[in-house]
Amino acid sequence: MSTAPYAAQDRNKMSANDRKVAFATIIGTTVEWYDFFIYAAAAGLVFKTLFFSPAGSTLGTMLAFATVGLSFLFRPLGAFLAGYFGDIYGRRAVLVATLVVMGLSTALIGLLPTYETIGIWAPILLLLLRILQGLSAGGEWGGAVLMAVEHAPVHKRGRFGSFPQIGVPLGLLLASGMFALMSGVIAPGDAFMEWGWRIPFLFSIVLLFLGHWLRKSVEESPVFEEIKERKSASKTPIRDLFKNHAALVIVAALVFAGNSAIGYMTTGGFIQNYTTNPEGPLALPRTPILISVTVSAAIWLLFTWFSGGLSDKIGRRQTYIYGFIVQLFGVLALFPLVNIGEIWSVSLGLCFLAVGIGMTYGAQSAFYSELFPASIRFSGVSISYALGAILGGAFSPLIASWLVSSTGSTDSVAYYLAGMTIVGLVAAILLKDRSGIPLGPDHEALQNESAFTFSKEKSKHVYSE
Repeated sequence: MSTAPYAAQDRNKMSANDRKVAFATIIGTTVEWYDFFIYAAAAGLVFKTLFFSPAGSTLGTMLAFATVGLSFLFRPLGAFLAGYFGDIYGRRAVLVATLVVMGLSTALIGLLPTYETIGIWAPILLLLLRILQGLSAGGEWGGAVLMAVEHAPVHKRGRFGSFPQIGVPLGLLLASGMFALMSGVIAPGDAFMEWGWRIPFLFSIVLLFLGHWLRKSVEESPVFEEIKERKSASKTPIRDLFKNHAALVIVAALVFAGNSAIGYMTTGGFIQNYTTNPEGPLALPRTPILISVTVSAAIWLLFTWFSGGLSDKIGRRQTYIYGFIVQLFGVLALFPLVNIGEIWSVSLGLCFLAVGIGMTYGAQSAFYSELFPASIRFSGVSISYALGAILGGAFSPLIASWLVSSTGSTDSVAYYLAGMTIVGLVAAILLKDRSGIPLGPDHEALQNESAFTFSKEKSKHVYSE
């Protein structure tokens, strides 16, 4: 039987196809998350006025943020569907499908009439398109990280796994940059609310064609090719996952929850709304805040790339522990800096926070991929990620807005975010570092061994570090 598909796992040098895979996962994930983040930014800046104005300023803001969270409730369904089809039919086809659904949904949002034009149908249609975005996002991430990690040389899984992760801050950077360009240069003032906000959504069509072409051009994951050759794909991957690894799914989800709750302070639009709200305590100008978010996204990107490589040297678990500690300091410093009420202080707070977010983000792809057996890996990483997004990021902007309106202070928000960071830290400590574990289907016995540090089960296998 051919062992060619394992070449990527046994070598240490990048091939031309590896570089194509890396580029395709970065671009594809950037497109997906650009689409996702322009919605989140628009929720705090635009939708509260154009789609939920009858509810008033405060309730309208909370309803707009609730639509951000609503899509997260559909991520698990997207993850279940993508995991099922990805484990049976392959990673690449699922990636292309999710990209198309996300891109078309986003472009249609840019064409929606507002409440003033069609009344209640405006928010209803907005919600339906947001649900499609959630289904797509739930399936996209797992496929992207497996394409990257399963193609990677064994000692560079962390670096390869950071490529799709980089797409998230790149998407935020591009989305914030587009909104800043429209708000400050092309359509300033009233023009932004009238038509300027639509351009970033319509621009998604251009990115969709680029991402679709790139993802269609890469080879299927070598691990899945071996699964197909051996005919060892699980016929019931979802059932097998929860029958044998339910606790692992929950703990892995909590790791991501500890990161995503903090990440969605910026990507979910809360900081943008809190700092620019004319009726709020700061009332800062919109465009400089969007620029600050864009700069923080660049910091997030840099430290995501750094921590992915770092995890190849010191291990995924240790990288997470350091990252959550840095993130905790960033959380505690955020609002004291933001509440100074100056653009420089807001920028400093966001950039410091972005260091911790990046440190807890770069190792995630490799960490998740090494936790689950080959035959159910797509389902395992996708569902863990989707559940983590619900537990952490789904309603964090809404919760933060409610806490501020209820207490009149951001202290409660800081306590909430610190608590979520500690949850992520504890979850990471509970899991073993399995850096270098063989990923192919002929090592399922090793992959099925307990991934918990408290397990008394001792591995009879040795794998490279």
